[in-house]
Amino acid sequence: MTGWGEFILAFTVFFLSHSFPVRPPVRPWLVARLGSRGFTLGYSVLSLAVLGWVIAAAGRAPYVELWGYAPWQNHLPMVAMGVVCLILAAAIWRPNPFSFGGAQNDQFDPKRAGIVRYMRHPLLVALALWAFAHLAPNGDLAHVILFGIFAGFALMGMPLITRRKKRQLGQTWYDWDAALKSATLAPRPLSWSGAVARLAVGIGLYAALLAAHPWLFGVNPLP
Repeated sequence: MTGWGEFILAFTVFFLSHSFPVRPPVRPWLVARLGSRGFTLGYSVLSLAVLGWVIAAAGRAPYVELWGYAPWQNHLPMVAMGVVCLILAAAIWRPNPFSFGGAQNDQFDPKRAGIVRYMRHPLLVALALWAFAHLAPNGDLAHVILFGIFAGFALMGMPLITRRKKRQLGQTWYDWDAALKSATLAPRPLSWSGAVARLAVGIGLYAALLAAHPWLFGVNPLP
């Protein structure tokens, strides 16, 4: 039960850390002291640290097999994580008033919205892809719970955040949404050098995850 106890505790801390700091009385207090960027950076570091703990706790939980492993299952996360890394590189530190994690949202331009032209919640899309892709090669109970909950968390979070943003932004949300829908499917980036840099970051992140995966999670993703 020790393994299950840590797993349950890690998930409890994860959900508390993702709900308490963003509540209306708490977030303004933190932003006033840390600044907008400081809050975003701190919240991101906390989220990654707790996520790492949850994943590690799943690996230490008692092993209960639901389906067996086959080598082909590794190809799903290998392909999906390339897409995930590119989404993250395209979405982080850019304006996105439709979701969380946006930076300098007051400078948002629907005509040059980048990845927001195609998905309103890119970070949640990346989380859902990560979770669904990792289900196939991890057929034990703890990991199915882990990745299943994260996939559900991402999918349910999208409409919840959309409703909250509609309340916060009012008519502006609908104006921006209409402008995005009427914008060209391939908008010109703010700068080609910036677009190339984000592509390089995505490729670099993918390579770093492949190299660090055995050290971070004890599993080599390469066949």
